[in-house]
Amino acid sequence: MKVVALLSGGKDSCFAMMRCIDYGHQIVALANLIPLDDSVDELDSYMYQTAGHQIIVSYAECMGLPLFRRRIHGSTREHSVNYRMTPGDEVEDMYALLHEVKRQIPSVNAVSSGAIASDYQRMRVESVCSRLGLVSLAFLWKQDQITLLEEMIRRDIVAVTVKVAAIGLNPSEHLGRELKDLKLHLLKLNEKYGIHVCGEGGEYETLTLDCPLFHKARIFIDKYKGILDNPNSTIASVGVLHPLSFHLEQKDASYSTSHLPAVFEVEGNPTFTQASSSKPLDSEFDPDKGEQARNFRISSTGKNLLSIGCWIQNSSKTSNGLQEDLAAVLRQIELRLGAEGFGWVNVLYIHLYISDMKQFALANEVYVKYITSAECHFGVPSRSTIELPLVKCGLGGGYVEVLVAREPEKKKVLHVQSISCWAPSCIGPYSQATQYKEVLYIAGQLGLDPPTMNLRVGGPTAELEQALQNSEAVAKCFNTSIFTSTFLFVIYCSARLTSSEKIQVQEKLKSSFDSSDSPAFLYVLASDLPKGASVEVKPVIYAPEVEEETEELDVGKLRTPLENIFGKLQIDKTCYQLCNIKDKLLSCIVSITNTEASKICSQQDDSAFDFQCGSKKHMTIIATFCASIVAKTLCENGFSWNDLVILRFYYPTCLLLSADLMDCVFSEAFLDLARDDESIKFGKEPLFNLVPVIGSGQSAHMDDLITCELLASKL
Repeated sequence: MKVVALLSGGKDSCFAMMRCIDYGHQIVALANLIPLDDSVDELDSYMYQTAGHQIIVSYAECMGLPLFRRRIHGSTREHSVNYRMTPGDEVEDMYALLHEVKRQIPSVNAVSSGAIASDYQRMRVESVCSRLGLVSLAFLWKQDQITLLEEMIRRDIVAVTVKVAAIGLNPSEHLGRELKDLKLHLLKLNEKYGIHVCGEGGEYETLTLDCPLFHKARIFIDKYKGILDNPNSTIASVGVLHPLSFHLEQKDASYSTSHLPAVFEVEGNPTFTQASSSKPLDSEFDPDKGEQARNFRISSTGKNLLSIGCWIQNSSKTSNGLQEDLAAVLRQIELRLGAEGFGWVNVLYIHLYISDMKQFALANEVYVKYITSAECHFGVPSRSTIELPLVKCGLGGGYVEVLVAREPEKKKVLHVQSISCWAPSCIGPYSQATQYKEVLYIAGQLGLDPPTMNLRVGGPTAELEQALQNSEAVAKCFNTSIFTSTFLFVIYCSARLTSSEKIQVQEKLKSSFDSSDSPAFLYVLASDLPKGASVEVKPVIYAPEVEEETEELDVGKLRTPLENIFGKLQIDKTCYQLCNIKDKLLSCIVSITNTEASKICSQQDDSAFDFQCGSKKHMTIIATFCASIVAKTLCENGFSWNDLVILRFYYPTCLLLSADLMDCVFSEAFLDLARDDESIKFGKEPLFNLVPVIGSGQSAHMDDLITCELLASKL
């Protein structure tokens, strides 16, 4: 990509440019924001570093690149971390600056910044990039600061301190010192006081005088004066270096100073434009067209935390096209949310099932018409997407499940749109993870190499390893780990995997977890995955916020004895995985294999059960058994039907039973359950989702007849 670099002059913004080049991008312009008054060295701003701004103009000559500069007219008016376009805010000066860069250099499609740990800065850069249609590159984001400091010095970044403001940093001694000379002192201060060695807490700021990107010249400061603020402070004096004179020393003898790169002063008021939240769809496309003729199916569970699913029941096995079907389904969910007094802001997580992964981009175009940052002001939902044989099963082109919370203000959303070395970016209205009342729902993670956003080479196990690393990076942001606190782990596998590759994936996954506290595993064989990936993982994590509850989760100790569950319901114990977390959370995976199905049916019917030629009679028996297992699991663990959050039944498309028949059989099974027990009250809508897959199960063989996935919560 062609990149404009946001430049403060500090070591971080310069090293971020070097990282851009490492990953094959091209720096084509520099952009810098400076105080309105030249005599001011440092602004009172969490957003911009301006110390040493008098020297930045020379960076154009040092690098041989055009420099765009703008004076900061605004101030901090929007104080929340999640930035919304605010006239008069200093962020709008960045918008005006980058808008002009894009106008003069239309080929620019990305912005580099040196953000390491500040969500405040990162999210403001991402907001501006979103409005301008640019990609944010933040290759230093969430990197270990000691490692960064050492690498900057090793790679010949010559930077001096232009501000010090921390205990242990004395202006008279440490102002104007080179970074490499301060390294050991900074490490000692980190060990003694916990300061950020890269200055992310405002401990110090630097000005780069030379680095490998300065091909043409380097900078020498000839004279400066130190300006002290609160010199009598008993904790830490603040000192700022004010340059009085400097000069450049040419590196390239053939370089002519008669043709210096242009320096553009960007003036005028910013044009306040918000990111487009809705592009017009094709004139032929209307989500409401033919809705009366469609047979929508809605499912709904729970009371405080609920799941709503919607799909198109179409026995003719045809589709109006993925875009039109998906828009119609999303519209129905939107109406259903509205009827409950909810909106998209209440949605924590979205499962997006589509009929053709080749049309993933078209599906996203529809998706962003409904789910937007403006609609979801507490944070956009997390999401997983897979391809399923929906049309073949008569379920239209799109099938959507949403997890809904009644108190959206209590959710915590991690949404990083910048491409970085940390974890894959989410450029759009879907987030890496959402935490709600002690449960962390991580978005479906592919084996993407974060800085390149390409699938890791080496086959399915290499992709799985990378996907686990990505998931762990996300989990760490919530002070938890997928390896100690996951209680439900879903693995989507591509149908392209060979039998041996599936087994290798399972072995790799099992070796990554301690057998004594491994989560319940669910494998789902999907027609295809985004980017043609081999695997996609989806951990659900117990992540309490109260300190006394943060001990490592021992799933093994939390399992309910199977004898207390089954009673007269006979099933092999190996087909059943259950986790009850402190009587607050309950997850369960039940695998009805062909063998188990035969046993279940033989108890009530003498005729042989044929997996490939399942009959309605036998499926009715199995559906009744599944409903009973769900009821008994909830009851024996002290959970009610109102606590039910997710109830899915996966079935393979090789069954010679239609989606209509499956829906009818399972609906009748739960109605029979309610008729037999007056304490059970079901609404008009089914409380389960039937999901057609290539295969599913608790092992990589994925050869179950029916797999049940249950999640209940009292939180």
